[in-house]
Amino acid sequence: MKFSVNQEDLQKLLNYCQGVIEKRSTLPILSNILINANDSKLTIIATDLDLIFIQEIKHIEIQEEGKTTTTSSILYDIIRKFSSGKKINFSFSGENKLQLESDKSIFHLNCISASEFPITDENFNQNQFSIKSKTLLKLLNKCKFSVSNDETRHYLSGIFFHQTQIEDKNFLTAVATDSHRMSISKVKLNEKINFEPVILPKKTIFQLCSLLEDFDGDVKISNVKSKIKFELNSSVLISKLIDGKFPNYVQVIPKNNKKKLEIDLKLFLNSVDRVASVSLDKKDGVKFNLKKDKLNLSVNNANSGDGKESLNVKFDHELDISFNSRYLIDVASQLDGDKIEMFLNDTGSPALIKDPADFDSIFVVMPMKG
Repeated sequence: MKFSVNQEDLQKLLNYCQGVIEKRSTLPILSNILINANDSKLTIIATDLDLIFIQEIKHIEIQEEGKTTTTSSILYDIIRKFSSGKKINFSFSGENKLQLESDKSIFHLNCISASEFPITDENFNQNQFSIKSKTLLKLLNKCKFSVSNDETRHYLSGIFFHQTQIEDKNFLTAVATDSHRMSISKVKLNEKINFEPVILPKKTIFQLCSLLEDFDGDVKISNVKSKIKFELNSSVLISKLIDGKFPNYVQVIPKNNKKKLEIDLKLFLNSVDRVASVSLDKKDGVKFNLKKDKLNLSVNNANSGDGKESLNVKFDHELDISFNSRYLIDVASQLDGDKIEMFLNDTGSPALIKDPADFDSIFVVMPMKG
């Protein structure tokens, strides 16, 4: 195997691989990436057995075709330290050493045979549909912060994707909850799709987001049995799905929250963030003392002190209620408009949060006691 590749292209690709590969794998081959040079393109594959990332760099110079595997982290560390735009020459001899050479630098990296690398070959062609990359990224961003970290309830450790129907319109709906808060967001589909409900794991979500941030175009999505595949031009992400039943989230959405609180979004976000700064432990919560057109925010921590701030708002009732400040900041950071609307009921009932600029997303946040 002998080929040359541009430093910038390779560094970007290897950066994605770092997010897939487990840092402390018990199987040495899983610390490696598969490097395959053939047909004027370089294909690199990384996997942790649950997630597979495949990417091609097309139109590269190949003097001799071949494939091998080498340690991803070491290769990435070397490549990122070369100057941007440099041409890097690779060659592989029969001594299980991969040679890298550029200018006056030369490295020899240990390899494991490509035949030991675990790759899957499944037919994903059925049940395929397309969605704009920015639309999918928006769906993921609106929900990912509500994904649970509690591994005992594994079915909450991801985003629930499913098709919903309202009147005659079809939607791809995403839901995430950790039982303290919930995010629901949907996008309209041009037609009904053949897509089984899936729970996408957290690691896959964050890896997919990093790919989508650098891509503008159509994403092809297909799922088969317990796996899902995302195709973004020259990149492919294949993931195992979470095996479990997502709870009936519709029954958790508050139906009787008649007390509407309307606030300037930027003012609200900055004020909550500022007042919460007095407490190192965000679990202290921020107290809302609501009167007609006035919101008094306060945080009190026995160890560090207290903070208060008053805001002019639109509100026609009186209510005292407390929330985890981090939950409010997470939601407010994802709103598109310049206002935030909170629909409240009483001190112990969850708040329904809406974005007047996005009718397709809602958020539910449980209050704190005391």
